[in-house]
Amino acid sequence: MNLIQTIILAIIEGITEFLPVSSTGHMVIASAFMGIGKNDFVKLFEVCIQLGAILSVVVLYLKRFFRSIDFYLKLVVGVIPAVIVGVLFKKRIDVLLESPLVVAVMLVLGGIILLFVDEWFNKPAIDKEKEIDYPTAFKVGIFQCLAVIPGVSRSAATIVGGMSQKLSRKAAAEFSFFLAVPTMFGATVKELWDYHKHHAQMFDGDQLKYLLIGNVIAFVVAMLAIKTFITYLEKKGFKVFGFYRILAGLVLIALYYTGHLTA
Repeated sequence: MNLIQTIILAIIEGITEFLPVSSTGHMVIASAFMGIGKNDFVKLFEVCIQLGAILSVVVLYLKRFFRSIDFYLKLVVGVIPAVIVGVLFKKRIDVLLESPLVVAVMLVLGGIILLFVDEWFNKPAIDKEKEIDYPTAFKVGIFQCLAVIPGVSRSAATIVGGMSQKLSRKAAAEFSFFLAVPTMFGATVKELWDYHKHHAQMFDGDQLKYLLIGNVIAFVVAMLAIKTFITYLEKKGFKVFGFYRILAGLVLIALYYTGHLTA
């Protein structure tokens, strides 16, 4: 992994983290195209720079994070399912993260769902995060567990999950952003701890530089992406993302079976 590859992956992460198109999936595919081997540091990098993007939520919605204890309790309740799944199935998840074909297939399947989700859940009753109760937060958290499969998209899973619980598109998207903060913070801490256990030296100079640069770039790009996404989502909905996912997935499947894309 070199500096140019680091910058490219960080830009991809910043743009795609909050779109329902799978940031992890796009990084897996980009890594495969650029010939980046899946060593321990690359796996760590792809998780850690997601935290950089997620921290942009804290900055943009800073007042929400100082509103009440109830806000944090909802996030705790919502993140419990992901913690359980992450602990129980981490090794299997790591294997899936190495497969561009899994990403491609899930892009297509998720895209088909996004074509219809606006029609399925078109009668929202909850328009603000403070109206979400604890059972609803937990149910959305269960949907978030689907995102352990690369290509599903954590954003798509939680937004669709929220809309299925009668949240408006905006409320579902914002709660998805908020739920990402403890989820990705926990994932990053665990990834760093696992890496530390298996490596005598935590990082060399280049690796530390790549992590810092990657997180800063992902943070800045994500700041720009969030507002644009929310505005578009309120006006247009999910269909364009569904078509994009299907097209991208089919192209990737074709590339995989013609030998132009390998794990």
